[in-house]
Amino acid sequence: MLSPLRFVFLSLTGLILIFSVSCAGSSLETSLQADPRLQDQGRFTETDAPPETPSDNGVATPAEPGTESGQGSTSTLPQDGVAIAPNPGQPDFIGPRPPADWGGAGPSPSPDLADIPEDLQPYVQDWLALDLKTTAPGSPSWLPNQGISRGAYAQWLLATNNRFYNDQPQKRIRPGQASAKPAFQDVPPSHPQYGAIQGLAEAGIIPSSLSGSSTTLTFRPDAPLTRETLVLWKVPLDTRTVFPGASIEAVKTAWGFQDAATVDPLALRAVLADHQAGEFANILRAFGYTTLFQPKKAVTQAEAIATLWRFGGPTEGISARDLLKQ
Repeated sequence: MLSPLRFVFLSLTGLILIFSVSCAGSSLETSLQADPRLQDQGRFTETDAPPETPSDNGVATPAEPGTESGQGSTSTLPQDGVAIAPNPGQPDFIGPRPPADWGGAGPSPSPDLADIPEDLQPYVQDWLALDLKTTAPGSPSWLPNQGISRGAYAQWLLATNNRFYNDQPQKRIRPGQASAKPAFQDVPPSHPQYGAIQGLAEAGIIPSSLSGSSTTLTFRPDAPLTRETLVLWKVPLDTRTVFPGASIEAVKTAWGFQDAATVDPLALRAVLADHQAGEFANILRAFGYTTLFQPKKAVTQAEAIATLWRFGGPTEGISARDLLKQ
């Protein structure tokens, strides 16, 4: 049986334990409650969730911490297995990139001088600097390695001759007038190249019915210009004299052409006369050294311009370079 003193001691101890447990439970409940400061800032919703960015396998994954909509990453989606680094200050580019020299939609740029045979480049560059290509109507599109029509060369021939001899009226050729009777049935006054073609025919440079050729009734302005025709029209403006007679053997001996027999008889005299110009011969300037003249071969625009680079004989003449120096 407990003594009164021992009973009092045990009772006090029990009361202290009960009080301690009660206080501990209140503190735990308080710690588990939401912080009022957080409740004042609103509740967390789905719109506050971190944004998602597509991963390499096409499955959406959360964005990197500290980024907004995936921005701030070091690379964009890979193209063909190669990641493209973003351009600082600009949005990432996804998809094929245009070439560095791309200028938007439009026709391809015309070929430059680098596409022309090296020997022809100086002649073409000088002639183009005189802005003769666009002087007259009916000029062809600039395609230096493509053929040139008969009508276009006639236009360039008259324009270049008159520009070179601008201060020598006695050497200029007057364009044909609309009131004149057309020298060719297929080149009426309404044709854009009528002035040049008619003027050269009336001057006797281009063979026509006016010069006594009964078989030359049409001009065929859109037909390709051939080598023998080019020489036939250009050399008279170099020599300014009547051509001497010529034979196949004379041409073969002078030029060494194996195909001299295939040259038109009317052009043979011009081919032989061109040889007398020596290093200034049109054939050498346009076609270089060759043992095959190929008289029926089409002439390119660059080759045609090479013949127009200079007018004159072996001892005196004028070139596009001379005009540029002036």
